[in-house]
Amino acid sequence: MNSEKGEPVAVGSAIMPFTENREQLSHLFREHYRRVLTAAYRITGSMADAEDVAQAVFLRMADVNGPPVANARSYLYRAAINGALDLLRRRKTALTEPLEGAAGIASIGKGSSPEAEASDRELGGWLRVAIGELAPRAAEMFTLRYLEELGNREIAVLMGTSQAVVAVTLHHARSRLKKRLQELHQERRR
Repeated sequence: MNSEKGEPVAVGSAIMPFTENREQLSHLFREHYRRVLTAAYRITGSMADAEDVAQAVFLRMADVNGPPVANARSYLYRAAINGALDLLRRRKTALTEPLEGAAGIASIGKGSSPEAEASDRELGGWLRVAIGELAPRAAEMFTLRYLEELGNREIAVLMGTSQAVVAVTLHHARSRLKKRLQELHQERRR
């Protein structure tokens, strides 16, 4: 579609003229930027990386040639998670900032020893590496469940699948992550 000719543009939940596109996009940005940024940060552990991911997500929404998006909120949220996971896969290196609240990793609190803080950061980095090695759908489900704290039902609706598929995928993902974290720990000890 060509915005210069005033033709409709696909953004949000409907096809709209380009002039409305800017207003719609501005509204979506104000309404969802913080959630997109937070989702990306929880995965990347880096505010700079999270900001890059969020910017890329909203730039994709501004693409005048993109297909209509039925549920902008869901699209933006999933796009942030997938963008952050893609970034981790491209890097394949452990990041140093802590991964807060994920799968039993304690957030760094007041009174923690420097050794405990270093251990938490290292474990968070290992978890990021391991999540980045999962199949994309499993990584997304794991992220939604354990980082974003959504229930299996919410994940099933968001991803267009059944709760049973979510439960089985999460079980396999946890098993793979546990094994990979053990391998990374063994590598460190050598």
